[in-house]
Amino acid sequence: MTVKHPSGTSNLMDNISIWDAYIEDATNGYRQRRYFFYLSGCELPDAYLIYEIATDKLTLFIPPVEPDEVIWSGLPMSPEEAKAKYDVDDCKTTKEVNPHLASESESAQSTVYAIQEQVSDEITFLSYKDKEFSLLKPAIEYSRVTKSDYEIALIRKANVISTDAHVNVMKAAAKAKNECELEAVFLKSCVERNAKNQAYHSIVAAGENGATLHYVHNADSIQNQNLLLLDAGCEVDCYASDITRTFPIKGDFTEESLAIYKIVLDMQKQCIDALKAGVVWDSIHELAHKIAIKGLLDLGILKGDADAIFKARTSVAFFPHGLGHYLGMDTHDTGGKANYADKDSMFRYLRVRGALPARSVITVEPGIYFCRFIIEPYLKDSEQSKFIDEKVLEKYWSVGGVRIEGECAG
Repeated sequence: MTVKHPSGTSNLMDNISIWDAYIEDATNGYRQRRYFFYLSGCELPDAYLIYEIATDKLTLFIPPVEPDEVIWSGLPMSPEEAKAKYDVDDCKTTKEVNPHLASESESAQSTVYAIQEQVSDEITFLSYKDKEFSLLKPAIEYSRVTKSDYEIALIRKANVISTDAHVNVMKAAAKAKNECELEAVFLKSCVERNAKNQAYHSIVAAGENGATLHYVHNADSIQNQNLLLLDAGCEVDCYASDITRTFPIKGDFTEESLAIYKIVLDMQKQCIDALKAGVVWDSIHELAHKIAIKGLLDLGILKGDADAIFKARTSVAFFPHGLGHYLGMDTHDTGGKANYADKDSMFRYLRVRGALPARSVITVEPGIYFCRFIIEPYLKDSEQSKFIDEKVLEKYWSVGGVRIEGECAG
């Protein structure tokens, strides 16, 4: 299967493409290369994949039986079993890869497409006229943005399992002595539902730890903090979930934490309602900032004119990250066209830019944070500090951070 545009017509004609799977040492765990899995559905390590564009034929090559390995790992899948299980036209052993490539009758006039550094040294393309290592990867990334019904179903399944795990953490939070306990609750809930892999390292942040966007320490004690920010999601058949919830550990919000929670929830609801195929994600991100500005003005944390605050980008002090990202086989999935060199602070960390295509899956994860390292430079800047009331702000440091995240499929 080569990369195909949504119309179904190939953009790489009369040539051949090859990929290999990847295995790490068993002590480090194994994770299939996503480009390989996308084209094959095959999770086996040390495998290869060839797509012959002219004949529309997809051939999988899997390791042969090695007697010395059977004692450790048992009998591997046979080519016949692999052909029946995976979305391929033919399956052979890896010993046949190079003979297969050399036997192509038109190889001398053809171009072979591959991904740089994803073809093993044992593979030879000597019989091919041209070797192209730059086009295939971005073409796959382009295709991965739009999801099939099956892909969306896998993401939903991962979200259902992760939702159960989030609920179990909420039930256990009141009696927890530290963040580690709650991370363990989440992991147990996923594993016992046969989701053994996590889509990313969990964020289990109590109190002011929630102000650290990618907090991964997950080991602080839980004593008198009001909120817990839980950002965690499992993976099902190589497809990720990504959920964040922020909730009161003992069941009751403080006045300040509830006020911030309501603003973030309003940000998420309005942004989700504004989503549709073709909408420009940058404009949804702007909408989130405008809602945050209104809410913080109502609380008195911000002061002055809303339009002037938006223009000055003062709200970035409280909402410094992008609104969301594509989700799929990777948590931060491909195709977002981010521009981290953007000089506009409101868009610098926005992982998706431009119009959202139909059947894309994107997260909507607004947040408001009270991080001293981010906000204090704004307080020292005369052009920014005039929009922030430090006396009112002082009451909100203990809130830490509030983020609410879910996914939408267009």
